Amino acid sequence: MGLTDLMGFSDNDFVYNQQRAHSADVFFLKMRAWFWGSCATLSALLIGNILGVFDINIMGWIIDSIKGLFKH
Repeated sequence: MGLTDLMGFSDNDFVYNQQRAHSADVFFLKMRAWFWGSCATLSALLIGNILGVFDINIMGWIIDSIKGLFKH
């Protein structure tokens, strides 16, 4: 009688189940992609709305700055 028998576990409880591990890996990969995709979408939405509310034109400012460098 081993320690695992005394604790109520069998040796089959510790066997690596590859199918179950693969499905857990796929689940966490999908959750991570969903999380970062949601964060990117939300941040783009917020930044776009904030810049739109204050009428900030980043690309126009960058182009004007570059044009100003070459005027001299």
